[in-house]
Amino acid sequence: MTILAPLLLPPFYVTLAGYIGLATLVALGLVLLTGISGQTSFGQASFVGLAAYATTLLTKLAGQSPIIGLVAGLLVTGAIAWLLGLITARLSGHFLALVSVAWGISFFSLFGTLPLLHGFNGIGDIPPLVPGTGQRVTLGVILAVMTIVMTMSANLLDSRTGRAMRTLNGARLMGASMGIDTVRLSRQVFVLAALYAALAGFLFAHFQGFISPTPFGLGTSIDYLFMVIIGGAESLCGAPLGAALVVLLRDQFNDWIPRLTGRAGDFEALVFAIVVIVLLQRAPDGLMPLLARLWPQHPAAAPSDAEDEVMAPAPAPASAGEALLDVDTVSRNFGGLAAVRDVSLSVCAGEIVALIGPNGAGKTTLFDLISGVLAPSAGTVHLFGAQAAHLSPHRIAALGVARSFQHVRLLARRSVLENVALGAHLSGRAGLWRAMLRLDRAEENALLDHARTQARRLGLGALLDRHAGDLPLGQQRVVEIARALCLRPRLLLLDEPAAGLRLAEKQRLAALLRQLRADGIGVLLVEHDMDFVMGVADRVVVMDFGQKIAEGPPEHVQADPAVMEAYLGTVA
Repeated sequence: MTILAPLLLPPFYVTLAGYIGLATLVALGLVLLTGISGQTSFGQASFVGLAAYATTLLTKLAGQSPIIGLVAGLLVTGAIAWLLGLITARLSGHFLALVSVAWGISFFSLFGTLPLLHGFNGIGDIPPLVPGTGQRVTLGVILAVMTIVMTMSANLLDSRTGRAMRTLNGARLMGASMGIDTVRLSRQVFVLAALYAALAGFLFAHFQGFISPTPFGLGTSIDYLFMVIIGGAESLCGAPLGAALVVLLRDQFNDWIPRLTGRAGDFEALVFAIVVIVLLQRAPDGLMPLLARLWPQHPAAAPSDAEDEVMAPAPAPASAGEALLDVDTVSRNFGGLAAVRDVSLSVCAGEIVALIGPNGAGKTTLFDLISGVLAPSAGTVHLFGAQAAHLSPHRIAALGVARSFQHVRLLARRSVLENVALGAHLSGRAGLWRAMLRLDRAEENALLDHARTQARRLGLGALLDRHAGDLPLGQQRVVEIARALCLRPRLLLLDEPAAGLRLAEKQRLAALLRQLRADGIGVLLVEHDMDFVMGVADRVVVMDFGQKIAEGPPEHVQADPAVMEAYLGTVA
């Protein structure tokens, strides 16, 4: 198709196909940036313009070859995107959208006012990619580049980095707790999407042979977002579908609406908006997910139950009694509220410590202080003998600390295997470009094998291909624990791991915790099921109103009058 389309299409449709291919390149970048990573940008058209003007100045005005123009366009766009990414990588939601609008308007004004760029009069007679050829050859290049970029994007999403990218969309804390540097990754995806737009800008200039600021304005950026939303924000195949629909609808409406109304006006934009609204009402997730439901699904065969009995190799045991965690008089204040006050506790290798207390006692806040989500207002946190009170969550995870959450945090639309494999992120080294070029396969297979082993260890072998969001709450908690174990932790923080589990699942979890203790792993768990706690814990720490009120062996804590009054209640 890539070879035949430029040869068989009439001239008008060659131009139209070229515009669809160019728009697809930008839309593919937005699928990664917005659909997968959750970063909304209204400024992608400005990146198209940067590369288009860069290659035009070098090829038309300086007499350089298009290859030089391509390199310059990618370098200029990548550098500017990286600088903008220093700001935007820490933003989300409407803040990022507003900032992208600001830079989009700024670049559009720059393109129209710089004398070197000839303002809104534009620059014509831009040489084609291959001297002596026309749009047909350039269209072939556009379609080939589009195919390559789509393939590389699919490779990226089917990788360790692709899984990490999905945590950027509403699950950053979970991703950081698995060792993912979410700020750095956000910047990488932002720059990658800008480079896709730069490729489109370079090809646009040599395909069109003329450029002016008009195609690089805010309205065009909005059209690119429409393409992604209509096609399916998380679907790479939705990018060309959305691009084709928007380009064709725009073209047809601009042609037919004036004929029907008998006068020129902006009625085309109104009709286009109505059509988009209707499309999104009928397919709120885009057209590709709607079409995918029509295709027959062939569920993978479930593994045999025997596979659930496979046990992962034990990690190298730590020295018995080695201090893993030391919390020394830590406090955390939120304004005038003291959520945690002067709490001290420790966890050693091969020890299970339970943290109990009424709701609102400060247990989860203490977990957040240990795992780097919050910084203490006072006191110190030492992990493995080194101070860690002000380390970010991904750096604490890299030390060997894994955690689960009070409220389950999973990628609901992804498989159980993918969710568990997130915990193995730090075991891999392949980056974004290696993944795109498919050079990470050996490492990726090893990570997935490790994830399968941990999942089967917890009885999830038959559920590996199920979407995590389709599981009951108890099994979702088990998925979180398997993900935490994939990190190969030295210290495991479990926040209410038994909540929602049936009796047999609790017994299996208790057996697993005892095995982890025997392997030299330290476990700190928050739990409300007292029978479960008393059956597995070596020591119990009790909190009430942010303070530690008791600590000791389970049987002593159970009989402590202060604990009975604060937690278990007293007899009238």
